[in-house]
Amino acid sequence: MITVGGRVSPSVREERLTAFEVERLRKDFPVLGQPVRGKPLVYFDNAATSQKPQAVIDAVHHFLSSYYSNVHRGVHQLSERATEAYEHARETVRRFLNAAAAREIIFVRGTTEAINLVASSYGRTHAGAGDEIVISAMEHHSNIVPWQMVCQATGAVLRVVPMNDAGELLLDEYEKLLTPRTRLVAFTHVSNALGTINPVGDMVRLARRRGIPVLIDGAQAAPHLAVDVRQLDCDFYAFSGHKVFGPTGIGILYGRGDLLDAMPPYQGGGDMIKSVTFEKTMYNDLPYKFEAGTPHITGAIGLGAALDYVTGVGLDRIAAYEHELLEYATKACAAIPGLRIIGTGKEKTCVLSFVLEGIHAHDVGTVLDHEGVAIRAGHHCAMPVMQRFGVPATARASLAFYNTREEIDSLVGAIHKAIEILG
Repeated sequence: MITVGGRVSPSVREERLTAFEVERLRKDFPVLGQPVRGKPLVYFDNAATSQKPQAVIDAVHHFLSSYYSNVHRGVHQLSERATEAYEHARETVRRFLNAAAAREIIFVRGTTEAINLVASSYGRTHAGAGDEIVISAMEHHSNIVPWQMVCQATGAVLRVVPMNDAGELLLDEYEKLLTPRTRLVAFTHVSNALGTINPVGDMVRLARRRGIPVLIDGAQAAPHLAVDVRQLDCDFYAFSGHKVFGPTGIGILYGRGDLLDAMPPYQGGGDMIKSVTFEKTMYNDLPYKFEAGTPHITGAIGLGAALDYVTGVGLDRIAAYEHELLEYATKACAAIPGLRIIGTGKEKTCVLSFVLEGIHAHDVGTVLDHEGVAIRAGHHCAMPVMQRFGVPATARASLAFYNTREEIDSLVGAIHKAIEILG
């Protein structure tokens, strides 16, 4: 089985997707069949956003064309059907994360909003002058800036766990940062810029021993690894729908029920209340206390369909297949003269960041696009990571289970073309 840290055991590797199955699954994704600039599309920008299977497209279309309505409080049939589908999606998420109850699943716009919700509602009410919040050196801006804002508002101090030259967090240094002044720890499960799978199980245990709550940014983990929040024993877990083959504009915050109950609402408005007068407002129960206004019903239904699809394929099998695919890509790219891989940790998934000597990453991305290969070039909303490795940007090829070895060969050929043109 895949552990909560995302390691792949030999037994699971034997159960990976076969090449035949991948070719069959690729047909579920309409976008993948199109040409780009006269060449077959090779889509390696999955860490930015993933493509959508027909099952998700159909679920969204069926809602919009057959029973579109607002949810909750409606007494007509369309509203009842929409509400049932919306809450069914919440239950699907609960099962996907193995949360204890559906009330612990909050629909948000994405990982960014989930983290901001916790920062605003929990962080600002629990941190004060001289207190500390611990994050890591490999965080996405979305798990840096909200905590900086909390520190600015409260007088708390931000502490950062360093990493080594391979892009792995230093656990000894992490443990030293956990003190009686630490009010919360927030770290990524998988680095979007490096692909490093952090030892989240160990990190949570070290914090929990000291009574420190933990938030995990799971944006890059949810599409690739089985996640069990009860086994992890984390307090908060966040991920985005569009990275796990669902629509944009929808995401999830999991939180322990007792913590969420004690937290004040993040926003005010409709649906997050029980009663309102000009003198007093009574807030709604979980999860609705944190879901002000008309929700992204279409997104929630699409996300539910996406998680059903991924679960049907099998996350353990996905992880095992992607592990072998990444190994193949790493070996092939490491053999290219002048190419330096950024992020060489022992535990990685699906991200291959690299630089070419004397060539800017943006120029690499442009040439690859002309070869039909879609990658991301830039700092990947992780500027401190770029500073740590002394580069302005990287070219990032990020994989998904619908990618193939043949596509990696196309990537390698396109990189050689970039060197030929730009080198």
